Amino acid sequence: MPSEAELESFIALVESNDHVAAIERFYTEDASMQENLDPPRKGRDVLAAGEAAFLKRWAKVESHCVRPAFRSGDHVVIRWNFTFTAPDGSRFARDELAYQRWAGGKIVEERFYYDPNQKQS
Repeated sequence: MPSEAELESFIALVESNDHVAAIERFYTEDASMQENLDPPRKGRDVLAAGEAAFLKRWAKVESHCVRPAFRSGDHVVIRWNFTFTAPDGSRFARDELAYQRWAGGKIVEERFYYDPNQKQS
């Protein structure tokens, strides 16, 4: 079970938009991450590299945790609102739920649930 301090540190790091550092600091070496029903990606280095590549596509990223974050044992659910601004100024907003399993203060598994049809604004 993550401590309140660990969970809040994770959320603060994501909200600071340092998503890669959040993965490097809070995910186990063999962690997995899954988008909706897509196959999971595995390995912290793979996850960090994928996140870095995704973030390079955007001129600006805004990340916000919609409170409360829910903890029950080793499981956490966080609602995130993200706004991505492209180099041309167009914006894309995503509202998603992250369902996480923690062990030893780190995320072992994470699955994101969101509507893939969310439109650019």
